Amino acid sequence: MSKVILVTGTSTGLGVSIAVQAAQAGHTVYATMRNLKKRDTLDAAAAEAGVALNVLHLDVQDSASIDAAVDAVIAKEGRIDVLVNNAGAGFVRSTEQASEEDVQWVMDVNFMGVMRCTKAVMPHFRQQRAGHVVTVSSVGGLVGQPFNEIYCAAKFAVEGYMEAMASYITPSFGINFTCVEPGGISTEFAPNVMKQLEETGGMLDDEYLPILQKYVGGSQNRQDGSDIYQTPDEVSAVVMKCVEAEDPPIRVRTSVWAEDLTSLKTSLDPDGKKTQSKVIAQFLS
Repeated sequence: MSKVILVTGTSTGLGVSIAVQAAQAGHTVYATMRNLKKRDTLDAAAAEAGVALNVLHLDVQDSASIDAAVDAVIAKEGRIDVLVNNAGAGFVRSTEQASEEDVQWVMDVNFMGVMRCTKAVMPHFRQQRAGHVVTVSSVGGLVGQPFNEIYCAAKFAVEGYMEAMASYITPSFGINFTCVEPGGISTEFAPNVMKQLEETGGMLDDEYLPILQKYVGGSQNRQDGSDIYQTPDEVSAVVMKCVEAEDPPIRVRTSVWAEDLTSLKTSLDPDGKKTQSKVIAQFLS
C-alpha cells in the first residue's frame, strides 16, 4: 500500500537515502530541509534513481515552518501516513567545556525538533486513527559514550519520549512509534561533528585533552575497515522495513555492531514490546 511519508533533514546523507528509497518503494514522499538552496544532492540522487520527490522547506527549530509543511501536505494529499524524524546534529565536548548555548542548540535540534514535528502530525494521525512516527535515534540513545554526554542526553530524551507515547497512544489510537538506532553512518555527520568542535574552540588544553585525543584517534581508526560504520542505504533499508511493517518495533538497531554495543540493555526486550505491555498493564489496566 502506498503511503504519504514526510521526511525531515533530507539535504544530505541518510535523509537523502530515506527519501529516495521510500519513493522507489512506491510511496509519495515529501522531503524537507531547512535550507532549500542545499537540495542539489537530493535532486541528483532522485534523478539517478528515476523517482519524483516533493521538496518542502521545514526547519525543525521553527514551529511555524513545521506547521506550514504539514499543512501543505495535508492540503494536497489529505493525509500523512508516516513522519520520519531524521534531522539531527552531533556534538563532541565535555560538559565543563560546553557553553549553555551549545547545550541548548544540541537539545533543540535533536530532541525539541523531534517533539515539534511529532506534535504537528499528531492531530491528523488521531483523526485518521492511524499513523507512524519513525525517529532516527542512535545507539547513543541507549549507551552513554565519551564526550558525547550532551548528544546522548538528547537521544536518551528522544527514546523516552517515543517509548512513553507508545505506551498509551498506540493502544488507544493505532498510531505507532519507532526509534531506529544506528551506530556510525558513513555520511557527513561525523566530519561535521569534528568541524563543529573546531569552530567552538577546538581541543582545549586542559585535563580532558589526552582523553579527548584518545577518543578522536580511536574514532578515526574505527572508520577504517570497521564494522561500526554503515552506508546510508543500509540504515535506510531498516527504516523502510519499519515503515512497511504491519506491527513495527518500538526500537530497532541497524547493525550487528549496534546490537552488540547495546545488548546489555536490550537483550531481554530487543524491540521494546515487552516493556510496552508491562507499562500498559501497570498504569492503564
